[in-house]
Amino acid sequence: MRTRAVVTGGVVLVLVAVVGIWIVVRQVGGQLRLPLSSRTCTVQADGRVALDADQMANAATIAAIGIQRKMPERAVVVALATAYQESGLRNLAGGDRDSVGLFQQRPSQGWGTPEEIRDPRYATNRFYAALKKVRGWERMRVTDAAQKVQRSAFPEAYQKWADESEVLTRALLGHATGAVACTVSRDPAMRGEAAATALTRGLSLDWGLAAAGAADLTGLTVPAADERRGWRYAHWLVSHAHDHGVKRVRFGGLEWTARDGTWNRVDGEPTAGDRVVAEVFAEA
Repeated sequence: MRTRAVVTGGVVLVLVAVVGIWIVVRQVGGQLRLPLSSRTCTVQADGRVALDADQMANAATIAAIGIQRKMPERAVVVALATAYQESGLRNLAGGDRDSVGLFQQRPSQGWGTPEEIRDPRYATNRFYAALKKVRGWERMRVTDAAQKVQRSAFPEAYQKWADESEVLTRALLGHATGAVACTVSRDPAMRGEAAATALTRGLSLDWGLAAAGAADLTGLTVPAADERRGWRYAHWLVSHAHDHGVKRVRFGGLEWTARDGTWNRVDGEPTAGDRVVAEVFAEA
């Protein structure tokens, strides 16, 4: 009997420890932070944020869709802070109960099917649509606006991501020059015409662009009506460099390359331009 009691007590202690760890993880940000060595993207815009390739691509899509929907920039900050907390800016296959995706939306609460919610663009559009219905969200703290949509058990948790989300928003919406820099491996997910086609489709879905003019089978150009829009598209392209095989991006007299992972001045290039030029990795 004593042995059984000891075993039972040990099981209880393990369960308590597991629950405690889960609560801590939820309170510190939904996902444990990555070691610095795995963060391949750096964003600098009156502050610094380091992300890995998947996080960076998701952040860029969230920001772009917010602008496409004509949401205020504050909405992008709220959306990014929410995704930071709920999923660590990752498109998760599962979560608490039936929660899935970037914003951990639940099919049982009417957010859509699991397949729909796992689409980052669908999930992001649903979040912005719900936020827009919240009366006075523009005047709320980031965490209060997010909580009105998410109804989390940890309503204050979103606020700790406000600073990072503001840095990302400034960069991804074109308020900073050469602010997103990513390092890409020599084995990208896509190459050649498939990569150029995927980039064109992504720009259309995220930004609502009718088309991006193809320069050739390994590149494309994106018209930029002004400098801010140019940097929006340039930063989006770099953010999606890993998953779409982007090798080079050029705009405003600067050029980013996958080899260097940084933006550098291009001699003889004008500092202002009316188009963003991108090149993808050629077929192996």
